[in-house]
Amino acid sequence: MYVRGRSLMVTILSTPAGRTNQHLISPLWNFHGNSQRLRLWVKILTRRFIALLTSTFSSYALYQAFQDPIQGLYTDDASLPLGQGLGLRQEYKFGLYSYCAYVNGSAGSCSNHTVASRFEPYSAITADMLQNYSQYSDYIFVDTTFKNSSYLGYNSHVAYYFLLFGTLFAFLSLLTGVLRHTFLFFISAALAILSTIFILIGAAIWTSLVKKAEGVNTLQISSGVPDGISMSYGTGIYLSWAAFACLAASIVPYLISCCTYRG
Repeated sequence: MYVRGRSLMVTILSTPAGRTNQHLISPLWNFHGNSQRLRLWVKILTRRFIALLTSTFSSYALYQAFQDPIQGLYTDDASLPLGQGLGLRQEYKFGLYSYCAYVNGSAGSCSNHTVASRFEPYSAITADMLQNYSQYSDYIFVDTTFKNSSYLGYNSHVAYYFLLFGTLFAFLSLLTGVLRHTFLFFISAALAILSTIFILIGAAIWTSLVKKAEGVNTLQISSGVPDGISMSYGTGIYLSWAAFACLAASIVPYLISCCTYRG
């Protein structure tokens, strides 16, 4: 997910209709009449990118496996385009719409934005290598989930749509919940339940994919020589689970309003 600006404010607001404007600025939980609210403010101090997975290749031990000096494996030019075999970057971050690669902690570039972008980390890094190095890597990572781009790509594609529809259901739940009517409260509750289920499935799929990709962290390319690659969960995974928790908590106020409101 690409975010313009230096910070992102994400607000998840679940609000069955209240009687006065004062209710809209009530505390986190405020049971007053037929109104219940859940408000979550998440402020992410980030430059521009929310990653679901972060991978570090600064210590890729390819040369140790073949006892051969490596020339041209990395690049330190952040302006070079990705996927052109111009050199491996130190760090890669993968999101819902693109991935970014950095030559240091701040300098890097991102791929084009693509709806339902497929999570294919191995294809991304080998596309930055010279052909002979990518062939060596094929041998090192054979039969690993990290190299299985079809498996990771397909499942991340599916997870994207679960997260997308879960977000849409949450938005519709908010819209129908602001109108004071018993039937609309019921619709809001149903949409909140659907949203919770979809976000849960999307977050679970992505968590599973990252966990399986993390298997490369303990891989050895020769006896006693680790591959030097590190993969870990990104901020996006934690945000997905936070969204699931908030949506699940919002179901109870909607159901209470649905069962008790008489307008």
